[in-house]
Amino acid sequence: MLVLPTFAAALLATTLPPGADSAHAFVNVTVIPMDADRTVAGQTVVVRDGLIVALGPTSETEVPGGAVRIDGSGRYLMPGLAEMHAHIPSPARDGSLASAHEVLFLYVANGVTTIRGMLGHPAHLDLRREVGRGAVLGPRIWTSGPSVRANLTTAAAGDSAALITWEAGYDFIKIHPGPTREGFDALVRTATRLGIPFSGHVPADVGLFHALESGYATIDHLDGYVEALVPAGARPEGTDGGWFGANYGRVVDRARVVDLARRTREAGVWVVPTQTLMDSYATDATADEMAQMPELRYVSSATRAAWMRWKEQSFASTPSPDVRREFLAVRRQLIAALQDEGAGLLLGSDSPQVWNVPGFSIRRELEALVAAGLTPFQALATGTRNVARFLGTEDRAGSVAVGKWADLLLLEGNPLERVSHVARPHGVMVRGRWIDHQTIAQGLARIAAQYEN
Repeated sequence: MLVLPTFAAALLATTLPPGADSAHAFVNVTVIPMDADRTVAGQTVVVRDGLIVALGPTSETEVPGGAVRIDGSGRYLMPGLAEMHAHIPSPARDGSLASAHEVLFLYVANGVTTIRGMLGHPAHLDLRREVGRGAVLGPRIWTSGPSVRANLTTAAAGDSAALITWEAGYDFIKIHPGPTREGFDALVRTATRLGIPFSGHVPADVGLFHALESGYATIDHLDGYVEALVPAGARPEGTDGGWFGANYGRVVDRARVVDLARRTREAGVWVVPTQTLMDSYATDATADEMAQMPELRYVSSATRAAWMRWKEQSFASTPSPDVRREFLAVRRQLIAALQDEGAGLLLGSDSPQVWNVPGFSIRRELEALVAAGLTPFQALATGTRNVARFLGTEDRAGSVAVGKWADLLLLEGNPLERVSHVARPHGVMVRGRWIDHQTIAQGLARIAAQYEN
C-alpha cells in the first residue's frame, strides 16, 4: 500500500467531493468528438460513474438532478491526451513516491489522462493500481518493466528478460541501446510466445530493418531512421552518427524517406517521434535562453542546471548549426511521410526529460507535429484516437461518445483551429473526476513553491 505524501494527499482532498461516482454535466459545450475533423456545437455531455452516459443537443438532453453543472459556453470538450513516452520517477531512498505523485499531477494538470511509462519499477505496479482505484490522482498508467540494455548479450538472457517482465505483470518490455542481436532475437521469440509487446530504442547490433521485421510495438524517438537513410559509404570518415543520427543530417538520401515510411506501415510498427526532445537538442537557442521557459518553475534548480549542461554539450557534439538544422528537417520529413503513408503515429515527448516538463512538453510536441506538416486534427489524433487503436481500447477511449471513459479536456479555444489552444484548459476530467482550473492552479502553485530560490 502506498502512503500519500502531504502534497498528493492535499490534492486528492481538493478533488474528492464530488468524485467519479457523482453525475457531472458539461452544458452547452462544443464537442470535438475526434471521430473526424469536426466540431458539434450546443451539446450537453453527461457523465456518471466514470463514463459518458448521455450526449446530445442541450435543448434535448436532460441534466440529472443533483449533477454538477459545468458551463461549456464558448468552450470545447475533447478527449484527454496521452503521453506515450512518459517516465514515472522511481521511489526515493526512503521509499517515498512524492516525486512520482507530483509528476502525475503535472500530467493531469495539462490534460494528459493516459501515460505509457517507459522505464518501469516494481513500485509502479502498485502505483498503477492506486491510481486506478482513485487513491492517487493521476492519468491511467501503462508501464514497462525495468529496461533491457547492454546486459542482454545471450539467448538465455533474452529469454529470461522477457519471462521476468511478463511474470511480474508489466504491460510491455522496454528496450534500451546495448543488446546484441542474439539476445534481442531470443527476447523477441519469447515475448512473442508470451504475448507481451516490446518497444523503445533500436540497438545498433539490430538495425532498423531487422527491428521492423521483428514486430516492435513502437519504435520511439525515430531511433535508427536517420541512420537508415544514409547510403553505404556516405558516412563521413571519422564521424559517428551522434545523438540519434544528428551528425548525418547532410548525408542522408531523402529519396528513401517515403519507402521507409511505407515499410514501417507494412510492418505494423507504430512510431513515437518525441520530436520536441530533438528540437531542444538541435535548436540554436542557448542554454540561458531555454532556461527562461516558464514551465521550468516546476522543476528544481539542480534539474535546470543539469539540463543547461546537456544543452551546452549538444553544441559541442554537433557543432555546426547547419548540420543541426538538416537533422531537424530530415526528421520532420520522416514524420510527414509516416502520416501520409498511413503508418501509426503516437504522441510522446519523453518527459520528464531534458527541457520536457511533464504535461507542458506535450503541448510543444503537438506544435512540433504541426510544424512537420500534420494538420491540428492529425496531431491531436496521435494523442487520442490513435492511442485507443494502439492500446486496443477503441470501445472505451479515444473519442467523445456515449459509453466511453470520461477522460476529458475542456478548453477555452478550439485546438482544431490552433493546436496551441490545448494550453488553455478550463479543467480536466480523469476517470469521471472533475479537476477545475482553480484546483489546477493551486496544485501548480504548490509545486512551484517547493522550487523557489
